[in-house]
Amino acid sequence: MKIHQYDVVIVGAGGAGMRAAIEAGQRTRTAVLTKLYPTRSHTGAAQGGMCAALANVEEDNWEWHTFDTIKGGDYLVDQDAAEVMAKEAIDAVLDLEKMGLPFNRTPEGKIDQRRFGGHTRDHGKAPVRRACYAADRTGHMILQTLYQNCVKHGVEFYNEFYVLDLILTEVDGRRRVAGVVAYELATGELHIFQSKSVVFATGGVGKVFKTTSNAHTLTGDGMAVAYRRGIPLEDMEFFQFHPTGLAGLGILLSEAARGEGGILRNADGERFMERYAPTIKDLAPRDIVARSMANEVREGRGAGPNKDYVLLDLTHLEPEHIDAKLPDITEFARTYLGVEPYTEPVPVFPTAHYAMGGIPTNVDSEVLADNDTVIPGLFAAGEVACVSVHGSNRLGTNSLLDINVFGKRAGKAAAAYAAGADYVELPEAPETEIAATLESLRTSDGSENIAAIRKDLQDIMDANVQVFRTEQTLREALDVIATLRERYANVGIHDRGKRFNLDLLEAVELGFLLELAEVITVSALHRKESRGGHFREDYEKRDDENFMHHTMAYLDPESEAEGVRGVRLDTKPVVVTRYQPMERKY
Repeated sequence: MKIHQYDVVIVGAGGAGMRAAIEAGQRTRTAVLTKLYPTRSHTGAAQGGMCAALANVEEDNWEWHTFDTIKGGDYLVDQDAAEVMAKEAIDAVLDLEKMGLPFNRTPEGKIDQRRFGGHTRDHGKAPVRRACYAADRTGHMILQTLYQNCVKHGVEFYNEFYVLDLILTEVDGRRRVAGVVAYELATGELHIFQSKSVVFATGGVGKVFKTTSNAHTLTGDGMAVAYRRGIPLEDMEFFQFHPTGLAGLGILLSEAARGEGGILRNADGERFMERYAPTIKDLAPRDIVARSMANEVREGRGAGPNKDYVLLDLTHLEPEHIDAKLPDITEFARTYLGVEPYTEPVPVFPTAHYAMGGIPTNVDSEVLADNDTVIPGLFAAGEVACVSVHGSNRLGTNSLLDINVFGKRAGKAAAAYAAGADYVELPEAPETEIAATLESLRTSDGSENIAAIRKDLQDIMDANVQVFRTEQTLREALDVIATLRERYANVGIHDRGKRFNLDLLEAVELGFLLELAEVITVSALHRKESRGGHFREDYEKRDDENFMHHTMAYLDPESEAEGVRGVRLDTKPVVVTRYQPMERKY
């Protein structure tokens, strides 16, 4: 067994992980473990921009940004965290500029900014240009820039290392981090990484759904590993469905298309968002736009032969403008649908996009074992974490901001903790449990197929736990998930080798997906109201009296929640500072 020793170990090499690595790597010996080559991480798929109240194009300030984040999240946002993010957004953008990120520029040479859904001036009076961008490949540019700077600071990368377990040891009656267990894809060997601090930055869990903008690798690894070690997951019922995925495919067309003037139309050619959000129309928050689109289809105004999508119209924009501001997404329309955006509207429909919930943290990115207790040495940032700056619905461009603000905070805090801490002694053979699981899967002669179970899971989640939900659809989903978990116990692996055994790792990832799908659905069933990305047709109103709290889900074999054995649900208060909950009008 190979044992490595670092002061800080960062799990994940997307935007949050590498932003943390830049901070930690300058202060202490740091390693980044990633299941992908770093520049293939999913941050690179983010298109539209990163918001900050720079006021380069028009008047703006961080307080308006804070308000928009809180209102956009349907008042389930922890307001202290939202204020931190909005205040530090300006420096976060300028940090990237100084690192070399090639933002689009105004004629005066300042960073250019454009409109994005839910971002307004003067507390909701009109849209504002707040999104800083690099054409429609902002995430790609951020990822490349961060990687170059990690190399500059001597950060050590372990590429294609899958972290499958977290080592927690009890010291003086309190759990502390001792390190992680990782599987090396190239050899099939397990490695122990002993460290004083661990930062989880493993991204989301979009592959529980069939129609998703998420990459194949987004299987909720970090969330599931933490959950299995007794760490709660917060607000997992809130999943964002991005309005404009390519119809039938889910490939994302950035909100930047609407920020640049794109219009959503139904089969009659009507700009239907004027009925749902008369003030900011197509630039309403994503949950509102996604539901409006789905409703147009349900009421028979969908386009196409099956009337199952709506249309994103860019035809009134100048081709030169489209080429300058939206080159990638228009090429996606041509490549995947055979549609020419200059002259034809593009078929779109909501796609599973972003998990608002995750591992609970405070504003310093420290992971919480419950509502208040910090786990010393454990940190999380990015989509895997729930700080909660997104509440029940994330505003566009706040994700690239989140990974930079809280990635930076996580890296600094992890390095500071490591500087004053000793290594925690490793338990004897900490790899035993994972080794047994892997060997059991690798040698299994079961009759069940990994891909078939995953497809059935994604189908039921798409059908029953997507934009609209009811008690009936959620209970049906839980019944199917329970059956799939039984089938998973009899899964078979075709590749018996140890080197580059992706068949084995997909089986492990499927276990994560099944567990997290259950948590998402149980949490959604428990929340008997509609708020943000969670819309219950049997409880259509927001219920602040009974549900103005975060949902905390714990793995607990002795408990039962909503009829599901092994899950315990609790609540956590929402931090309200300046903005009291009010009706959400756009």
